[in-house]
This record gives sequence, structure tokens and C-alpha cells, in this order.
Amino acid sequence: LYRLLVLATLLSTRIKASIAVAAARELREFGTPRTMRDATWQQRVDALGRGHYVRYDESTATALGKGAELLLNDYRGDLRLLRERAAGDLANLRSRLTRFPRLGPVGADIFCREAQQVWPELRPYVDAKALAGARAVGLPDRPKALAGLVDDADLARLSAALVRASLDRELAARVRG
Repeated sequence: LYRLLVLATLLSTRIKASIAVAAARELREFGTPRTMRDATWQQRVDALGRGHYVRYDESTATALGKGAELLLNDYRGDLRLLRERAAGDLANLRSRLTRFPRLGPVGADIFCREAQQVWPELRPYVDAKALAGARAVGLPDRPKALAGLVDDADLARLSAALVRASLDRELAARVRG
């Protein structure tokens, strides 16, 4: 889940998703909060640069280091403890997530949308971007109605596909047929 938190942080900035994903791959050597914190700022900048995440590389390298430190200090490096402390309250969970540097409401949406795969109490988590995709392809634009279309295990995947449809008009048109 830590890598998902890093990806959500990278996707929270106005940058192409493909670049954020490439940067996340380059950061995989720092796949735990401890290794991210212990990496030098320059190592993080270099990894972001290899992923072509260059516009915000220096500030993001700082944010990732501070975010790792926050996770280690407040949650012993374990996102499950963050989940436990949120006590099933989605607003509390989102608030805790947005305390991480560079992780705003959009990043919290991304994290929750994907984490519902392993944290079932988040289901159905279908954010505004996924709902826009549902409208674009002619599906219901209500989370519970969308959740009823697939098995629980597939809701995160459906949500991710709907986000792609919201970002790609041609894809949405092909899905609509």
C-alpha cells in the first residue's frame, strides 16, 4: 500500500498520468517508508528524473521524504494503522491521507479508489472522476448502482476503467458503441 500512497502523491500534481506512473516505477527501490526516508534527497530527485517527472522533481522529492517521515512517526510506517485509527470513518481516513505532503483531495480519491480492493469498508468508493466516466459511457452515475454491476472484487478495476473513460473521449465513445 505504501507504493500506492507514493503513486497517489505523484498523480496529485498537474502532470501526465503516464509520467507519474513511470516515476513511481523508478521510485520502487524506495518501496517502504523507511527506504524512502533514508534515501537522499538527490537519490529521490534522480529517480523522479529517470521517470521524466522533472517539472516538480525537487519539491516532490522533498514531499516524499517528509511523507515517509510522517508515516513512520505517526503510524509506525504502516498504513494499516492509519486505517485502524480512522475507525471506518471515510472522512477521517481522507483527512489523515491529506496530511501527507502533496496529497490533496484528488490524491486521497486515488488512494481510496484503489485501496478499496484490499480495504472492503471503503466500498463502494467511486469518486467524481469515475462518476464522470460512468456518465461518458452510459452507465449509472451513482456509486451503489455501479457497485451492483460487478463483484466486489472488481469494483476498483471498474472505477479505474471509468477514470480512463473520463479522460479519453474516443475510448468512451468506443465503449458506448
